[in-house]
Formats: sequence, C-alpha cells, structure tokens
Amino acid sequence: MIFDVAEFETRVARAQAGMAERGLGALLLTTEAEMRYFSGFLTRFWESPTRPWFLVIPASGKPVAVIPSIGAALMRKTWIDDIRTWTSPDPEDDGVSLLAECLRAVAGSGLIGMPMGRESVLRMPLRDFDRLEAELGTLSIVSDGGLVAGLRAIKSEAEIACIREACAIAGRAFDRVPEIARVGVPMAEVFRRFQMLCLDEGADWVPYLAGGAGPLGYDDVISPASEAPLAPGDILMLDTGLVRNGYFSDFDRNWAIGQAAPETQDAWRRLLDATEAARQIAKPGTTAAELFHAMHAIVGGGEAGRLGHGLGMQLTEGLSLIPGDHTVLEPGMVITLEPGITLTGGGIMVHEDVFAITADGCTQLSPPAPSDLPVLT
Repeated sequence: MIFDVAEFETRVARAQAGMAERGLGALLLTTEAEMRYFSGFLTRFWESPTRPWFLVIPASGKPVAVIPSIGAALMRKTWIDDIRTWTSPDPEDDGVSLLAECLRAVAGSGLIGMPMGRESVLRMPLRDFDRLEAELGTLSIVSDGGLVAGLRAIKSEAEIACIREACAIAGRAFDRVPEIARVGVPMAEVFRRFQMLCLDEGADWVPYLAGGAGPLGYDDVISPASEAPLAPGDILMLDTGLVRNGYFSDFDRNWAIGQAAPETQDAWRRLLDATEAARQIAKPGTTAAELFHAMHAIVGGGEAGRLGHGLGMQLTEGLSLIPGDHTVLEPGMVITLEPGITLTGGGIMVHEDVFAITADGCTQLSPPAPSDLPVLT
C-alpha cells in the first residue's frame, strides 16, 4: 500500500468519532476517492462504469468491502480483511442484497450516512439504490452532514508528501517544455509529447492536460489540443493534473513563443502579484472568499468562475475560491491559487500554483514560477 496501516486506522477513527456525534450507525461509500481514502484500494479499473463498488464504515471496527469478485485479490492487498463479493455484472442483483445484508448487520438501529453535498455522486444505478432502501426496512440512508468531505479536506503529512512529489514531477516536465515546443509545432504534438515527459519524469498516469495558445493570450483553459501550429508571438499555456501514488498535481505554466509582447509581460507580472497577495494571507482563519478578493483586486474578473480550489486525491475537491465560499482555512488543507486576467484586445492568461496550509501560514508545493515570462525560441 502507499501508506502504513496506521494512516488508515487514523482516518477510520476520525470518521467513527464524527459518526458518533451525528448518530450514524454506518457510512456507505460508493465512489473511488472515498473508497480509496479509507481502504487504500488503488486501481484504474474505475474507468469501467459497469460494476458498482461499496465500502461500509461501521460504528466501530474496520471497514467492510462489498465488491465485485474481480476486485477481491487486489482488496486483499490492502488492510481490509472483511471482503464480501459477488459475481458482477449481475443484471438481477448487482450486489444490492449482499450490501443490504451487510448494512443491516453493522448499522443496528442507527442511521446510515452517505456523502450528499457538493461534488458527491451516487456511483450505482438509481434503480438499485431504490431497491437497497426498500431492503433496509426501518434503517434510513441520510446525509453524512459533510463528514467525509471534511475529513478529506485535512491532509496528513503523508498525503501532502504525495502531492509534493506529484508537483515535483510536473515541475520537471515543465522544465523540459523547450525540448518539445517551438514555432511551427502543432499543439496536438505538444500535448502528446508533454504527457510523455510527465511519464518519463515519474508520473503514474496523466488523467488531465489542457492548455491554449494564441497572440495576447488564449481563448480558454480547458480545450483539447488542435493541429494548429505555434506561431511567433503566441502565448502557450499547459495545465496538467498528473497522478503519483494516487494524488494529483494541478498547476500550469506559460511561455511566449519567439518573443513576449509588453502586454503579456505586464499580465504575467500581475498574475504573479495576485498569487503573492493571496499567498500572504493564506493561513488558518482566512476564508476562501478572502483569498478570492485578494487576487480579484489585482487581476479583476476571470472566465473560470473561481480563482482556485482544493486539491488532493481528485484534481479539484472541496473549497472554491469564489466570493460565496466562506470555508475557513485549516492546517493540512491543500489548495491552488489560480488568478486569471483578460488582456485588452486579446484573450486570457491564467497562472496556477499549489500550496499547503500550515499552522502559521502556507508552504508552496509546486516549484516556483519564473519572475519573467519565459520565451521559447
């Protein structure tokens, strides 16, 4: 496993303390990140939507895995020893009766909590969920009240080390962009070769890569690559979320192709100034909204709708740096600062870096960006 057993024991103990406060007899988890958080079950097989997977956290004791038999061998390599399986896919009963039996046994007369807030999803057919509720009889499935999301928001030192390593890998790949990007190279080729650089530098896989290129900025920050070649005066941006040991990096870098116009150099410095303004106040007690306003005062609006977010086992998770998010920063949170700026007569430029909140401030996990907009010749 990526972590020692003690890491998972601590996570479960924190969950069970929160369950007791909320009167929950069990937690039911159905998504990859939640299951992995408590079990260590790391696989890319989640790319297949065919099979449902379940993890049950009882009020005391170790979690129970209720999973398709195809995953039993891998689950036995984790710290979980109560593994209940069925042959899936099963159109008649894809684990529902087995899960209901487990929940009735461990939940007692208590409520069964599930994540139901922002970013939560139900990774099982809705028809099967209805059947599960019917089979539970007097037991009720209710919201976990943000319990799991709150636990995942506060990273351990081991988790932060994983994110730092992922960021270091991305940083080394960004340092090698001059090997693959120059005038005349199609964006699609830059994308393909940059992912190769990430893997070469140690990434396990590269689930996310976006970017843009154009004079005086780019149109957006989420487009797939086109066959359009890089041209003199373009600004190139690459934004990658690579994975190492199950944790993401998420930051971008910008380059000028051939030469940098004064407007883009000025925009770059304002992006760095905005990042620094937020970094100065990124500490326990500050709110996500306050970080937004610190950056917004320097760069103005942004097309993305937010100027940063939480980061961890998922590319984006938890808080959003928007005026309406008043989440208070706590030690152990990992966030991105992502100011964006619109250039007059052109497109946009975005800069992003990763920070961990500490007891008295924050520490940067992504390598420092250059003070001047780098130029690729």
